[in-house]
Amino acid sequence: MDKFSIHRVPLHPSIRTTQPTPLNTQQSSFKAHLQEAAKQELKVSKHAHERMMERKIDISEQEWQVVSDKVFEARSKGVKQPLVLMDQAALIISAKNATVITAMDRTEAKQQLFTNIDGTIVL
Repeated sequence: MDKFSIHRVPLHPSIRTTQPTPLNTQQSSFKAHLQEAAKQELKVSKHAHERMMERKIDISEQEWQVVSDKVFEARSKGVKQPLVLMDQAALIISAKNATVITAMDRTEAKQQLFTNIDGTIVL
């Protein structure tokens, strides 16, 4: 005759309890992320920088701030690659990477066909 052994299995498995993260830590973490997001700035690719130098496109700090704000707003709405039309320039920007891809002056932009953009910001 065979011998049988019976093992008892607990009805309720042991549950590890983790200590909840203190509320202050969560708030400070959120605050840090919010401040980080607020200070994001656009980068200018090497190609775009060269084009801006060649075409003598000068954009003031205030204008960059407006462009930055609008690009991050567009990114929050799902725009990945907007065309930014300014008084003196047209910029194509990767909102995903927060990088200016290329730049041209407005007179040159009038003769161009823009592809691979999914939004336009007119300033």
